[in-house]
Amino acid sequence: MMMLSPTPNAESSGAHGETSAELIARLETIARASDFLARKPLLELESGARIERFVFEGPHGGGDPIRIGIFAGIHGDEQAGSHTIVELASRLVRDPGIAEGYQIFLYPICNPAGFDARSRYSASGKDLNREFWRNSTEPEVILLEREILDVAFHGLISLHADDTSPGLYGFVRGAVLARSLLEPALRAAENILPRNCGAIIDGFPAENGIISQCYDGILTSPPKLENTPFEIILETPQHAPEPQQIEAFARASLAIFAEYRKFIAFAADL
Repeated sequence: MMMLSPTPNAESSGAHGETSAELIARLETIARASDFLARKPLLELESGARIERFVFEGPHGGGDPIRIGIFAGIHGDEQAGSHTIVELASRLVRDPGIAEGYQIFLYPICNPAGFDARSRYSASGKDLNREFWRNSTEPEVILLEREILDVAFHGLISLHADDTSPGLYGFVRGAVLARSLLEPALRAAENILPRNCGAIIDGFPAENGIISQCYDGILTSPPKLENTPFEIILETPQHAPEPQQIEAFARASLAIFAEYRKFIAFAADL
C-alpha cells in the first residue's frame, strides 16, 4: 500500500542553499537508521570523481529483485529532484513494503559541482545531459555510463525541472511499457501540480503531457541495448514551490513502482 503525505516531512524536505555535503549527510542519517538503505558511492580513482549512490533493498518479493535507478541533479540548478531523493528514501525506510521486490538505486546529485554552484553545468562547463553515449571524457558521465551497463536496470527514472513550463510533463524512451507507466505517474502527481497539456512542450510534440522524443546525449541506457529498460524523465515546473515539486515527484515515482509491479505480476501469469 502506498503511503502518501500531503507535503514532505521536516526531516527530508531540504532547504534552499543546502550544499551537496549537507544533503548527503541527511541521506546518510536516514540510512544509518535502516537495515534496508545503504550508502554505496561510485568512485573513479584516476580522476578522483565521486557520485553518491544509495541502494534500497526492498523486502523479498519472491523472485529476482526489480532494479530501478532514480537519477537527480544532472543539472545542478534543478534541485527539487535531489531533495526528492531524500524524501523518497525517508518514505521507503518508514514503509519498506512500498518497494517489496525492488532494488532501488538512488543517485541524488549526478553533477556535484553544478549542484553546489547552483549551475546547470559541470565543473568543466558542460551540460552533462548532452554527453551520454558520445565517448564523453566527463568523469561524471563515465561513472554513470559504467553503472548503467553494470547494473542492467529494468527501469530508469530521471528527475528534472523546466523553468519554461507551467505544469508537469514527462518523456518516455525504451520499452513500450514506459508510456503506460508515465500516465498514472502524471495522474498521481497532478493532485499537487497541474499537468502541461500543450501540443508542443520543450520544442517536442506532446500528447496529454507525454513526449516520445528526446534530446540526443541525455542520461539513458546505451543505444542498441538487447534488453531495453523502461525510461521515464519526469519534469516539474521549476517556478512552482519546491515542496510541491518534491511531493509531485514522490507521488509520481511511487505510482511507477506500483504500476510496474502490476505489470510484472501480469506477465508472470501469461
